[in-house]
Amino acid sequence: MKIDWDRRTCARKGHITYAPDDPRLRVRLHAETALGEVWRCLRCGDFVLGEPHGSGPAGEAPLVPRGKVLRDLFILRFLAIERLVRGVFIVLVAVAVWKFSNSQDSVRRLFDEYLNVLRPVFRHFHYDLDHSPIVGTIQKTFGYKHSTLVLVAALLLAYALIELVEAVGLWYAKRWAEYLTVVATAAFLPLEIYELTGHISWVKIVTLLLNILAVVYIALAKRLFGLRGGRRAFEEERQSASLLEVEESAGVPV
Repeated sequence: MKIDWDRRTCARKGHITYAPDDPRLRVRLHAETALGEVWRCLRCGDFVLGEPHGSGPAGEAPLVPRGKVLRDLFILRFLAIERLVRGVFIVLVAVAVWKFSNSQDSVRRLFDEYLNVLRPVFRHFHYDLDHSPIVGTIQKTFGYKHSTLVLVAALLLAYALIELVEAVGLWYAKRWAEYLTVVATAAFLPLEIYELTGHISWVKIVTLLLNILAVVYIALAKRLFGLRGGRRAFEEERQSASLLEVEESAGVPV
């Protein structure tokens, strides 16, 4: 089922109407009915009852995203939410690592005490905790120096900051954020592929595929790095998508 992004957005945010000064354009966007005057929405094209939201020269009409532009904006905001969730999670991990670095010895003693209590229980179910990969990983962290753990926490915070900046920029469809997302995500792809060589999990596979799709989609759809005509073609596409209906409704060739 094809989604009508224009009417979907108008249903949530309301219509946008504009009264151009040019009489030739004005008469094409305006009509009189028994209920009063109506103006054509610049987004969905439907006639809306009531006064226009703005007026002035046609060149100063609001730049209203329509069609494919709205679909791209929806996808960008989905990626923004994913970046936000990931950024917040990494911040929590960084805080946990920092707190662990300040109380490493006490945490180790507490862990050993619980391990001694749980070891017979798991042995009853024929599971040896001493050879568990998870327990082994936790025990390795106890051997890290305090300075090493602080450095790890700092690097995690820096990575989380990048994710949060990406989230804000993508939500508002900023072009710099699209470049940042593509570059930062592509830079970590080799590391994610390397991690799969050690241990394969569905979470890692899904994350890798999502990041690859995000890089390819944003680079092509937003015409980054000169792809598909670059920024000039992207701006022309936005302009035609938002003002094409005004021009076509007025009978003016585009």
